[in-house]
Amino acid sequence: MESQSRVFAAVLPDFAGDEKEPGLEVRAVNRQSPGNRLREVQVTGTAEVCCPADRVSVRVSVSSSKESVNEVTGSVSRRLEYILQTVRQHGVADKDASVRKFLHREANQYHMEAEVVVTFSDFEKMERVCSVLLEKLDRTVSVGTPQFFHSAESLNHMRRRACVSAVENAQQKACAVSQLLGQTLGPPLLVREEETREWRTEDEEDAGQDAARHHLPRSATVTASSRVSVSFSLRDRGRKKL
Repeated sequence: MESQSRVFAAVLPDFAGDEKEPGLEVRAVNRQSPGNRLREVQVTGTAEVCCPADRVSVRVSVSSSKESVNEVTGSVSRRLEYILQTVRQHGVADKDASVRKFLHREANQYHMEAEVVVTFSDFEKMERVCSVLLEKLDRTVSVGTPQFFHSAESLNHMRRRACVSAVENAQQKACAVSQLLGQTLGPPLLVREEETREWRTEDEEDAGQDAARHHLPRSATVTASSRVSVSFSLRDRGRKKL
């Protein structure tokens, strides 16, 4: 999305007229002392930054029903160990895999259910692990639909990028305005982030495609926008720098 800016410039400290050129506000700003008025240009800039999901979690479930506790726990434990071993072989750290178990009895049968939730930062690796588990364990395992999400690090980085890009856009506009007015753009006097917004979208299949394809997992994207207000000092081009 193309960035937009709104520009206000203070270029004539002693301007006495009532009419103003559209888009420009002419005024004197006293920032130093009553006898030393400073010329400035005020610019607002906006920017948007998109961030695709960088994490995906998959829930792998196994269950068993036996007449004794040892049999049911042994059956589930063997498959759990194979799942964890497969995950480790694909380079997933132990901290990214959590295990939960639940044992209960109904009549003369013991039932055990267990699940492993694995978080991946590599989507292709996630697909390979799911394929291996389904191929080797077949119907004795259930692999859930991948859930895509954003890590806190990626979201913070996206917000910073949006703010910095908005400031860069504002600086470019201020530089162009200062050249138009025959001035030299000085250092920034004030940088203020006026507004930030975030919204989430999901990649959707085209409406004309088969309905079965709508069951494919969708990857989420988060977009952040930032609007900043920046004030720069202005100097005459012929003025020597101190």
